[in-house]
Amino acid sequence: MTSFTSYSPIWLQMVRYSNDFDLDGWLLKPLDSSLNQWALDFQGNYERIVRSIAIAKERGATIRVGPELEIPGYGCYDHFLEGDTILHSWEVLAKILASDDTMGIVCDIGMPIVHKNVIYNCRVIVHDKQILLIRPKMWLANDGNYREMRYFTPWMKHQQWEHHFLPRIIQEVTKQIKVPFGDCVVSTVDTCIGVELCEELFTPASPHILMGLDGVEIFTNSSASHHELRKLHTRVELIKEATLKLGGVYLYANQQGCDGDRLYFDGCAMIAMNGHIIAQGSQFSLNDVEVVTATIDIEDVRSHRTSRSRGMQAAGSAVFHRIEVPFALSSGKSGEIGMDLGLKLKLSEARFHTPEEEIALGPACWLWDYLRRSGTQGYFVPLSGGIDSCATAVIVFSMCRLVFDAATRGDKQVITDARRIVGDPKYMPSNPQEFCNRIFHTCYMGTENSSAETRKRAKDLSEAIKSYHVDLNMDTLVTATVDLFAFVTNMRPRFRNRDGGSNAENLALQNIQARLRMVLAYMFAQLLPWVRGREGGLLVLGSANVDESLRGYLTKYDCSSADINPIGGISKTDLKKFIAYARDAFEIPILNDFLSATPTAELEPISETYVQSDEADMGMTYDELSVFGRLRKVDKCGPYSMFTKLVHEWGSFLSPVQIAEKVKRFFTEYARNRHKMTTLTPSYHAESYSPDDNRFDLRPFLYPSKFPWQFKKIDEEVAGKTKTE
Repeated sequence: MTSFTSYSPIWLQMVRYSNDFDLDGWLLKPLDSSLNQWALDFQGNYERIVRSIAIAKERGATIRVGPELEIPGYGCYDHFLEGDTILHSWEVLAKILASDDTMGIVCDIGMPIVHKNVIYNCRVIVHDKQILLIRPKMWLANDGNYREMRYFTPWMKHQQWEHHFLPRIIQEVTKQIKVPFGDCVVSTVDTCIGVELCEELFTPASPHILMGLDGVEIFTNSSASHHELRKLHTRVELIKEATLKLGGVYLYANQQGCDGDRLYFDGCAMIAMNGHIIAQGSQFSLNDVEVVTATIDIEDVRSHRTSRSRGMQAAGSAVFHRIEVPFALSSGKSGEIGMDLGLKLKLSEARFHTPEEEIALGPACWLWDYLRRSGTQGYFVPLSGGIDSCATAVIVFSMCRLVFDAATRGDKQVITDARRIVGDPKYMPSNPQEFCNRIFHTCYMGTENSSAETRKRAKDLSEAIKSYHVDLNMDTLVTATVDLFAFVTNMRPRFRNRDGGSNAENLALQNIQARLRMVLAYMFAQLLPWVRGREGGLLVLGSANVDESLRGYLTKYDCSSADINPIGGISKTDLKKFIAYARDAFEIPILNDFLSATPTAELEPISETYVQSDEADMGMTYDELSVFGRLRKVDKCGPYSMFTKLVHEWGSFLSPVQIAEKVKRFFTEYARNRHKMTTLTPSYHAESYSPDDNRFDLRPFLYPSKFPWQFKKIDEEVAGKTKTE
């Protein structure tokens, strides 16, 4: 069964109320919903758009707002440059307009449009089979994970409009030759609607400011905003602020789900009025359709706007061109929105998940979307007995919990997808562990350097979540590889701590173990379904966290190389907190053993005097790595500025010399290992300092590893501070 990335269209119902009727049924009533879409699935996207319009009309809504670029899907990327994508988008819109779907309702639909040979990211406002307005995006998202200016051009003629000559496929349906194209607003007989697109909310001079001063009362925002840990607070505050000083109703629609990339769009559609959140959808969900409603009196907006200072600014504000539509959003007489009956809205506070809950839910939903779209039969994870692969496994189990809960509620799409994945047309999961056993496969790949403790932890975890578990020793495979090298070269490499080998020998012997595990992982992922009498294959999951990737503390083409990685954008610190949360929330006591264990790669021989430790190998702690990562990426620090900042932050417990050594060590190792990021497994994006080389963190991978100029300046600064002391 094909599945699609979800988004959040918003429907708005405005009705007149009086003392003669049930008040709750006669107020302005926005209705908010989430649907599944998928990039380039024009047929499926069309069906869901039409379905959303139909549900909106059934509920009495008179305006329907979808997310950004909903017809082709937001994640088309370079496909936006293809004429086919534009053509098929027009074909879908023509099919919508040719039916009665848009009769009696205003629909705001997103698609790319070429205007005078320039590609724009647009909203198309339609009503009664007619196009009222095409509104192009004015401020494009073009940093971090976004590259909208690679495909689109921003509309720079603010508060101006032109004629757009429609393609013949639309002319034949609407009998229109040209329509307004530009920065306009839509005026109904009872209110005024303005359009804002995603990034425009985040800009200092957002369009809603001038629109609000010119009398726009309802603002719509069609968005494609991805999840990042602790990011939702920013979005909520911006939405509240948009109407706090200005007054108005703000309808925020966002995609929800994975559209085939590293990002998870975290929904959380919201309705705000006058600085308060009135209604809020879920941030993470497996639902194909989710509805959020609120009852609002538009007269509250007008009373909120009675301050004299606002009035003076509005009286002198520029005028937007109004596209007039002879249609009332209210069901009362033309122009009647409501009368003041002294009603008070029941305001609600915005709801936020803790970071631990975000980790439990976001990557789990991402994994489910990826699994059901990929056509595979499950996931495979090499369990090392350490906390990283443990976290990956627990996230998969969290996914199984969500699937079981959705199936128990009777979610038809989830049930259909689960049946396809397990290969049973009548299947219903009896509990999360039972479903986990069917789709999740784990394996402990031990060597002579592995400890009994890690083997036991891996086995205990698999038993707790009921994954299909395999336990093996791969010493014969490692020995055969080393024997082959010795036969060819007449030289046998030795471990350093036990046998007195060189650093090169020691590292090579560790790397061959790690890389052979990757080879075995893919073999088992391909064949374990066959072993269990099933068809298909498994997706291999990686377990390298964001800090290890940043530092390069991983072997290139080891088990960090996989199909996808749910924890690749999450710090070690946050992963530990997540495991502590899951221990209690998921009732898995064995997780406590992972929290108390020392992180170790177990690639060197263990002795009475030596046990390999991750932090000792790295020369820095995971907490320090998180600080280095944020300063490097978020605060945009090079070696020198990072040192000067840390002198102030760490100066109370470290000397300038010690801080300089740590900073130089970090940048030396970061530069030496940056090449590993070019082959990094596609990972769930969750952290603002991710080193993902594919799109988010674009930097060279061949550095002057000693940073001679920068390090010299640090040394000079240290010398100056030492003299001062």
